[in-house]
Amino acid sequence: MNFTELSRMIEALGKDRGIEKQIVVKAIEQAFLVTARKKFGIQGEYETRYNADDGEIEIFQYKNVVDQVRDPIVEIVLKEAKDLDEEIEVGDQIGIKIENPRFTRVDVQTAKQIIFQKVRDAEREILFAEYKHKEKTLVTGIARRYEKGNIIVDLGKADAILPKREVIPSENFKTGDRIQAYLSEVVMTNRGPEIRLSRTSPMFLVKLFEVEVPEIQDGTIEIKSAAREPGFRAKIAVKSVDKDIDPVGACVGMKGSRVQNVVNELQGEKIDIVKYSEDIETFSRAALAPADIVNIQMDYEEKSMDVVVDDDQLSLAIGRRGQNVRLAAMLTGFRINIISKTKLQERIKKAVENLVQIDGVNEARAQVLVHSGIMSVGELAAIGARELASMLETNEEDAETILKTTHAAIEAASVQLEPTEEEEFVSASAVPSYTGLIDNGAPKSENDKDRFSDVERRLREELAAFKLK
Repeated sequence: MNFTELSRMIEALGKDRGIEKQIVVKAIEQAFLVTARKKFGIQGEYETRYNADDGEIEIFQYKNVVDQVRDPIVEIVLKEAKDLDEEIEVGDQIGIKIENPRFTRVDVQTAKQIIFQKVRDAEREILFAEYKHKEKTLVTGIARRYEKGNIIVDLGKADAILPKREVIPSENFKTGDRIQAYLSEVVMTNRGPEIRLSRTSPMFLVKLFEVEVPEIQDGTIEIKSAAREPGFRAKIAVKSVDKDIDPVGACVGMKGSRVQNVVNELQGEKIDIVKYSEDIETFSRAALAPADIVNIQMDYEEKSMDVVVDDDQLSLAIGRRGQNVRLAAMLTGFRINIISKTKLQERIKKAVENLVQIDGVNEARAQVLVHSGIMSVGELAAIGARELASMLETNEEDAETILKTTHAAIEAASVQLEPTEEEEFVSASAVPSYTGLIDNGAPKSENDKDRFSDVERRLREELAAFKLK
């Protein structure tokens, strides 16, 4: 058949939408194959071919050669088959070109609908592949409209969605504004690819520094961890592979020019740049800056740490509304308990007073036990003689005597099991809502690439246990 619009349709789709000619041709062939089956019988076997020279769709119907025809749609008598091919025999199959299919207007309209549906599907696949390749990068677009509070951003070839929760709190975009964002995810939906953007992700901060700092682009400096409270404060940890280059200074730039460009893009968000260290204690001290740390007690199994600071450094360590300790927890991936030095000393004093209730435990021995982590009579009663002997550097008989005395005093209720606590020992505690540590350019997660998904990260932030007392 001659369908004059086919050639123009193929050229137009290829030029306007960037779809390969072969994809459009395949869609046309499939469309007319469906139409042929409906018109000539669905039990028949058909083949469609696009003839580029003539701009014509050729339809072939395949029939089995038989002596006696029972179903004319799938069979042909040998005599008629011989007229088409002299060498044909019974049992062979022959393809017969349908010269004039006489498609009705409805048939052609059905074919058009199928063609455009196939083309739309192909276009979606092309867009998905193109933007999937750009995932985890910065993109720039124009704000077009608002839908249910979300911003629809025109990226040129496709629209992306910037959810309301992914917009920095102080931002207010208007239609026509230029928006730079982090392309966090591309997913295929029933309506086509959905491109999701974020301006609150820690990776948006990382990518902005990659743009501003050439040393990060060439690999001389690495961003090892990043944490944000969007619109308020952020921390990043950097490391240099060249000992002669200061990673913090390189990220700050001459007169702070580099970091200032990032701050401006983030609507004035304050950024702390700290030096990364493989030693978690050293790294934690840097993460809690500007506070000076007296001592850190690490618990690697529980991924937590007790941080002791002087009273005058307590507010700096905790930060405004707890920001400093929360960001440090996210930066390191450890739970952080901030403890006042005065409260620690008071707790140690009360623990010693509690332990000297036991005969055989003098103040010196009580100090040793406290240093070993035994803070009360109850905890003393729970250990064995050999462990106690090791702590006090005495023999097991002496240790056994102390433990018998302890158990007897507890049974007689003549001692106080725990020291009295007048106030909360921990001044502030922060559990990381996500780990900011970066591996191969992506935050760590519990699944494929150690990166929290957008939804999971948000849930963790909402459920994050932060307590300021």
